[in-house]
Amino acid sequence: MFKLLTRTIAGLLLIAASSVFAHQQKTAISTILFNPRTENIEVMHRFNLHDAEHAVRHIFGKNADIIGSTKTQQQFSAYVSERFAMGTQDGQAILLKSAGFEIDGKFFWVYQETAEPEQLDNLVIKHNALRDLWPSQINTINVEGKGDIQTLTFEDSIELLKVEFDHH
Repeated sequence: MFKLLTRTIAGLLLIAASSVFAHQQKTAISTILFNPRTENIEVMHRFNLHDAEHAVRHIFGKNADIIGSTKTQQQFSAYVSERFAMGTQDGQAILLKSAGFEIDGKFFWVYQETAEPEQLDNLVIKHNALRDLWPSQINTINVEGKGDIQTLTFEDSIELLKVEFDHH
């Protein structure tokens, strides 16, 4: 009986510890999709809802409620949009417009889009959302629809990353 009780307690402690560590992993995944059907660049940012809940209280005050308040959701969407930018290596900005936001299960999504420029050989990207709050925040971007998928990871002191596109 004692052995079973010890195993049960050890198992519960392991589960509790893993959930604590899971909450400490601050990560977001974004996709930049070159959509051939619409000829738009579509950007989709996915944040853990738990992280977004903590972030909005730090950014907008203790009464901010990303789950129950459309105003807070709009504020967080604007916050993300202000900290994400794309341009070309020669300095030409690619301006994005908001395409909405939503809560989907345990994630908060922020959407942006723009028309695809006619000639685009590269993208220089900045993604600092939540990195001003948490230096350990890691933002990963997958660039799809223009050749092979390319993945960029913003962590530590990385501010800008670049992808290049082959024209075959």
